[in-house]
Amino acid sequence: MGSAMDNTITSERNGPVQVITFDDGRANALAGALSAGLSDALAAAADDPEIGAVVLVGRHGVFSGGFDLKTIQSGDQNAIREMVAAGGALCRQIYGLPVPVVAACTGHAVAAGALMVLACDLRVGVDGPVKIGLNEVAIGLTLPPWALALAGDRLSRRHLQTSIALARLHDGPGAVDAGYLDEVVGAEQVVAHSIERATRLAGELDRPAYAATIQAIRGPALAAMA
Repeated sequence: MGSAMDNTITSERNGPVQVITFDDGRANALAGALSAGLSDALAAAADDPEIGAVVLVGRHGVFSGGFDLKTIQSGDQNAIREMVAAGGALCRQIYGLPVPVVAACTGHAVAAGALMVLACDLRVGVDGPVKIGLNEVAIGLTLPPWALALAGDRLSRRHLQTSIALARLHDGPGAVDAGYLDEVVGAEQVVAHSIERATRLAGELDRPAYAATIQAIRGPALAAMA
């Protein structure tokens, strides 16, 4: 069974897994409407007792290019703050969701797109020359505190300096070493493999125990992000 939420976000049931696909036809920039739509879809999945896991799927070749640069370049401080706050709330929601979230990282994931990937429990990416990482310093931006809390909780300690302060981007295998991804497969296998992994998690994990454990082990990071 499936349901289309709008032209950008589609949420459909695949057994015990909710597959949420977002595709704006461009770079999947995290602007207000996209963040709000993803948040609604995640909340609906979390409220459904029959859902045991979620898969987040980006567009082919681009998981997400991060925050909308047009908004950032506009100089409208209120709009920028609202966009960044919504992105932070979305990442925190993913990180604290009461069911496992698998990222089907279908291509590039930079800046806030990489943070979305970091927030997921299991991250499947492309075994190839994609770009994944936090490039904020290279484009004249600094990471907000919620992003630093998430990155510090998820990235390999060996890569914190180069990934954050030096804005290093990684290809697929490099992203595994740095801690952005857990495994890489061929580009055409990313979505199917992610759904397979999510289905396995849904069958293997007790949902209440998982939710309680996530709050226990991620409590400090979630509080810092809030």
